[in-house]
Amino acid sequence: MDTKNTNPQRVEPVHDDGHGGLTFEVVEKQIEADGAHTVSRGVYLVPNMITTLSLLSGFFSILSSMQGDFYKAALAIFLSAILDGMDGRVARMLNAQSPFGEQFDSLADMLAFGVAPAILMYSYALQPLGRVGIALAFVFTACAAFRLARFNVQINVVDKKYFIGLASPLAALLVTSFVVVSLDYSLLQNYGTSMIALSALWVVICGLLMVSNVKYYSFKEFDRQRVPFWVLILGVVVLAAAIYDIPMGVLVIGTCYALSGFYTSFTAK
Repeated sequence: MDTKNTNPQRVEPVHDDGHGGLTFEVVEKQIEADGAHTVSRGVYLVPNMITTLSLLSGFFSILSSMQGDFYKAALAIFLSAILDGMDGRVARMLNAQSPFGEQFDSLADMLAFGVAPAILMYSYALQPLGRVGIALAFVFTACAAFRLARFNVQINVVDKKYFIGLASPLAALLVTSFVVVSLDYSLLQNYGTSMIALSALWVVICGLLMVSNVKYYSFKEFDRQRVPFWVLILGVVVLAAAIYDIPMGVLVIGTCYALSGFYTSFTAK
């Protein structure tokens, strides 16, 4: 004999998770200082707009590289680096930090400092190498992705005084300034194959430094410390020298910082 189930079905509570309708909303779970769990909706406009501008600059750099306008491509990467340094500081100043902002910043960095410099170097010097040139440029992009992923998972584990591996913005600036200096001094036209080989070696070295265990001073505590007056004078001299030839200055200073990591790794406790 057929029987009917007379037990009432359990009705699960309906939660408004912000994903209904035609548009989406950002919903973040956060833990307050007292341990209470809260849910916040929406995003902070100002820091995320700065990150969006950095993303746009990286996208514009890729388009410029594909069109052979290497100066515009390089300037766009420089602009992305400036904006990348601004968004985090603005977020801290406005107390507008959020998990969404952190993830968005990481994705923007991947495009601006992982993809754009690799395409710039490939379009400028590595294209004659064919598939080998593509592989060498991809090494830089892959290393940038590994560097950003490792940074995200270790953000609350490692000592904030140091970066483990070369930061992706600086690696991008090393590649970009290398291209601009080569353009300014017509190095590729004058040295041909030798310059192509040097370009290939440079982009791979910059990529591998990002995924290395070399320690680099982060300067996150530097602005809160007093230094001798001569350090300020030295800074003025270095700045004046860099202004005389900005791409060369960035390349030299960046290279010195990249090499300093090996000293820091052996001396840091």
